[in-house]
Amino acid sequence: MSTKAALIRTPLHAAHQVAGARLIGFGGWEMPVQYKLGILKEHRSVREAVGLFDVCHMGEVALKGAGAAAAVQNLVTGDTSKLDDGGALYTLMCLADGGIVDDCIVYRRSDTDYLIILNAANRQKDLAWIRDNAGTADIEDESDATGLIAVQGPKAVELVDALSPADLASVGRFRFASEEIAGVQCMAARTGYTGEDGFEIACPSGETEAVWNALLDRGSALGVQPIGLGARDTLRLEAKLSLYGNDIDETTTPYEACLGWAVRLDSGPFIGSEALAKQESEGVTRKLVGLTLEGRGIARQSYSILDRSLPSGEQEIGKVTSGTKGPTVDKAIALGYVPTAYAKSGTTFTVDCRGKDIPATVHKGPFYKRN
Repeated sequence: MSTKAALIRTPLHAAHQVAGARLIGFGGWEMPVQYKLGILKEHRSVREAVGLFDVCHMGEVALKGAGAAAAVQNLVTGDTSKLDDGGALYTLMCLADGGIVDDCIVYRRSDTDYLIILNAANRQKDLAWIRDNAGTADIEDESDATGLIAVQGPKAVELVDALSPADLASVGRFRFASEEIAGVQCMAARTGYTGEDGFEIACPSGETEAVWNALLDRGSALGVQPIGLGARDTLRLEAKLSLYGNDIDETTTPYEACLGWAVRLDSGPFIGSEALAKQESEGVTRKLVGLTLEGRGIARQSYSILDRSLPSGEQEIGKVTSGTKGPTVDKAIALGYVPTAYAKSGTTFTVDCRGKDIPATVHKGPFYKRN
């Protein structure tokens, strides 16, 4: 982890200090892990009302010009030809061998202007990879010029819509609109990383704090709270959303990570399509599964997944990649890779939680899904 003196600060750093945030190093950035309420109450605020997340550390890269559409289609696994202006697509960028470079969202601003939002820790790596593989498209790194706020929860749409003269409540899921919010020209995308409804709002970096404060002020009657990285992790894990660097990386493929639905092999050749077509045809030897644990143990990253029925020395069948106690589902939950034969829903085995065997069961689908 970077030393505190070397950490990059987002445009909302002063706002976090005013709110009493506990700041930590995360991917080279100084970020709030929690505020005065604490992780559990912040988690519940998002599930029951509305929360604000500073995601200014994410990367924003634009591909422009006559070659932009072809470049984007070559870079990602999804079918971007089906996007119209204002459309967004969750997708993956892969290496030639099918390993995941990053998961991202592509936004079509016009037929010659696409925006890709990247994971924070991958910004520089992804930017270099995009530049190496974007053909004739013009590449613009908009990251430093862009602020990004996630507004999530059952009252999120009501809050954002109240601050805009436009009808943002009518923006569909995985759609976006460029409109004023709190007097600032923004891009409001109906996307998020919590399992709840809401928007991710991109705005000029210098206007980010004004938008943040307006959301806090207008949302006070709705129960709005600032939310840190701690609750962001418990929220995304309950929704069974993968985290790059934990659950997916360049050593895992979309089919292993159960993200095959984000691969469209019929969209034309893209980087990794040949390897993924072979894997889709032949099958995979391991899969990322959701686990629910019994008792008091909590599975953490790198804990061993065991089949005690096997001979000694052969009992470790996988590793936990993410784990926590889910505040909404009120149980210990985790993600981990196991051999395909163990991936069927209802399969049981154990997780070694600090030397104690904790029974675990494969759980199909999200642990939490909003009504």
